[in-house]
Amino acid sequence: MARSLILLPGWGLGSAPLGPLSEALAGHFQVRIEALPAFEQADIERCLDVLDDRLPRGVWLGGWSLGGMLAALLAARRGADCPGLLTLASNARFTASEAWPTAMPTATFAAFREAYALNPSATLKRFAMLCSQGAVDFRGLSRRLLEQADGADSLAGLDLLAALDTRAALQQFTGPQLHLFAADDALVPAAAATAIRVLQPTADVRRVEGASHALVIEQVGEVAAAVGRFLEART
Repeated sequence: MARSLILLPGWGLGSAPLGPLSEALAGHFQVRIEALPAFEQADIERCLDVLDDRLPRGVWLGGWSLGGMLAALLAARRGADCPGLLTLASNARFTASEAWPTAMPTATFAAFREAYALNPSATLKRFAMLCSQGAVDFRGLSRRLLEQADGADSLAGLDLLAALDTRAALQQFTGPQLHLFAADDALVPAAAATAIRVLQPTADVRRVEGASHALVIEQVGEVAAAVGRFLEART
């Protein structure tokens, strides 16, 4: 079980973006991608309860963006029952606050939420573009994300994303932690890497240069190598 890793996807695009990383790690680890619960309302504890019931104990927990934030909260809840935590382009808060300014401005998020409420399909297309911004072939990457999208995007999911705060969880969880950030991320400021390092000095925090928010596809080789080395050294 110690060599098993469960990955949680981000908002809106489903599990497909994590497929390449899962395949790249499959030769060394048992990797399972777990779909997020259907969001009917932004109930953090209910979401964690569902995931806690679904997922086996004794496995590494990880995720991309929203999935990484939920993995951090669940890892802190499980404590010693979770051997380690991996987050990919996941901030401690997705929206900025006075105490955590290295995040998306609240006004920007509110405008995105309003646009999604009015026109979900057009806004999801814009979201895919934002995920890809910073990539060499950002248009091609954006098309790939949309074509493969198999998620259940929802306003409740966005509200959950805005409400999440993993600062206490990252400090409380005593197991090994690896946090990978993309240097050219349009959704999570690269400065969040430094803030996370200050928040949890024992964590391994790294930036992937020349990568967009969709680093799990765009830079899958580099991401898989970093994750593989980290897990190998601790399992």
